Amino acid sequence: MLASSDTIVQLPDDVDLHARPAAQFVRTAMRYAAAITVHAGERHADAKSMLAVLGLGARRGTQLRLSAEGDDAAPALDALAACVSGFAE
Repeated sequence: MLASSDTIVQLPDDVDLHARPAAQFVRTAMRYAAAITVHAGERHADAKSMLAVLGLGARRGTQLRLSAEGDDAAPALDALAACVSGFAE
């Protein structure tokens, strides 16, 4: 049975999820085998797809729900939460 996990993170108040932070987020997600989804409001995206993540249109202060399924789900979410909290303009 595959492990699954989810967590809530918030974009910093001065960072939109535009090209540079989205690329950093996607690169982090791609280090893990788990299937990872990021949710922003009613929208959701594959965390390993740059276009999908950009398509969320997440703005500063937006709450993101990250969910992952797979053997490395928990460490993947820990790394992505750290990635988001480390975003800076």
